[in-house]
Amino acid sequence: MTQLSRWIEKRQLTSARLTNIYLERLEKFNSQLRCAITITRELALKQAKKADSEIAQGKYRGPLHGIPFGVKDLLDTAGTPTTYGAEPYRNRVPSEDSEVVKRLYAAGAVLVAKLSLGALALNDIWFGGQTMNPWLPEEGASGSSAGPGAATAAGLVGFSIGSETGGSIVSPSMRCGVTGLRPTYGRVPRTGAMTLCWSLDKLGPMTRSVEDALLVLHAISGPDARDTASVPSHLDFNASAGVKGLRVGYFPAWMKERPATEVDRAALETVEKLGMVPVEVSLPNWPYDCLNLILFAEGAAAFEELTLSGGLRELKMQVPDAWPNLFRQARFLSAVDFVQSDRMRRKVALEMARVMSEVDLLLVPSLRDEMLVISNNTGHPSLTMRAGFVEVQQPRSDWAPDPEHPQPKFATPRRVPHGITLIGRLFDEGTLGTVGIALERAFGVVGERPRGF
Repeated sequence: MTQLSRWIEKRQLTSARLTNIYLERLEKFNSQLRCAITITRELALKQAKKADSEIAQGKYRGPLHGIPFGVKDLLDTAGTPTTYGAEPYRNRVPSEDSEVVKRLYAAGAVLVAKLSLGALALNDIWFGGQTMNPWLPEEGASGSSAGPGAATAAGLVGFSIGSETGGSIVSPSMRCGVTGLRPTYGRVPRTGAMTLCWSLDKLGPMTRSVEDALLVLHAISGPDARDTASVPSHLDFNASAGVKGLRVGYFPAWMKERPATEVDRAALETVEKLGMVPVEVSLPNWPYDCLNLILFAEGAAAFEELTLSGGLRELKMQVPDAWPNLFRQARFLSAVDFVQSDRMRRKVALEMARVMSEVDLLLVPSLRDEMLVISNNTGHPSLTMRAGFVEVQQPRSDWAPDPEHPQPKFATPRRVPHGITLIGRLFDEGTLGTVGIALERAFGVVGERPRGF
């Protein structure tokens, strides 16, 4: 996006031409990837024409002006379906744009697609099928921001907006090899976005580079009175700032065991080579997964009407680990369970405050369950970025293994991207961006694209 915006600003490329390129790519590859639920051709061409007119008159709005983008289909768009990827809502058409979409329009960005998500923001299967990974089309893109991950990786949008409650930006960013920035809870307003969990939901950019992600975050940050959890914040980011002397915390045991790989360990070595200081940190050995009770209870409350009306029966996935059964089961959680989980959440937040007082940021294996649960519950920001490549023997899946239908083994291993995750201090996304750019340059792998796309 940083390259495209320079060309548009200098009028070496029109938004209309760029938009048509992306629309053609969406129409060519969407049947293979199933990453777009609605392609907004007419709206996009109208917005691109307006952008070109404004730029020709010297009214350049900034780096997002004229750039085509897509949003996860849980962000309301006036007059365009917003389906949540779920059968009961597939004909839902909002009358007003969500706040994030309004802000992107105000920045001059061009909406080309509403992108897929696993139904009601879980995993990567929606009413149109499974969204696939451009790097390995035999496997799902992971979820729930599956469409933003796949579309961004395949170059079908200039950037995208995803959402995360418990891993939904981190996981597809890992699987699809893109950059995912999950902001601090409260930085980006969720007005006009589907609610899954009031105290956990976050909206953030998914892009092809670190600097792109910070440019998008700048455009969508700031409070909105209609989201009472959103707060004023400052984004202090300098793409060319030095990183020497920054303290990077890591968990020694986590780096030695799965899901960490040689790519993770090499990233830690790169941290030291760049002049940053690796610092060993630790957290108590607590049952962090009990915090998921909060997610289950809030999700079941958000979709109580759908549960009681029987609408959950319309969803494609009815396996034990899909929302229909999780929402039904959550009705049997006791108030005592919920209060105890909330008390645990407070203790975990205090532990994270202690850890983050010792370092400037953390480097962690992206899919380490404990940190996904902890950081989502404490609201800390994260930046997931490609750091190298690994080989896989079979397709990966978000879903619990099905003994009757095991994943096939590949005759020869497949090479796929692998990323690392940086966890920042609250509202310190700027440091994540500065360190992310330094690492991105050192890794030298961000430019490779999936074959066939």
